[in-house]
Amino acid sequence: MPDLTDEQKREFEAAAFRRLLAHLRERTDVQNIDLMNLAGFCRNCLSNWYRDAATDAGVDLSKEDSREIVYGMPYAEWQARYQTEASAEKVAAFETNRPKEH
Repeated sequence: MPDLTDEQKREFEAAAFRRLLAHLRERTDVQNIDLMNLAGFCRNCLSNWYRDAATDAGVDLSKEDSREIVYGMPYAEWQARYQTEASAEKVAAFETNRPKEH
């Protein structure tokens, strides 16, 4: 493995995160419950983690602001445009596999 500086690591991690956000913004067909059932995290988790990092750095970032950063638009707008009703099967799978902390 190459010997990366801390700055390089941060730059590459940030680039990978931006690419993940861009991918999730393009894949509006993939619902949060699908992500939760498959991977154990979703867009809301990412926004919470982003907000936690801001808080740790002493920056006050609201839940709505962090969600807008992740979704690329206000959360309510994303819900109205793209969120669909989850099937009973997806809800049951989520309840079975629900993470302890989210």
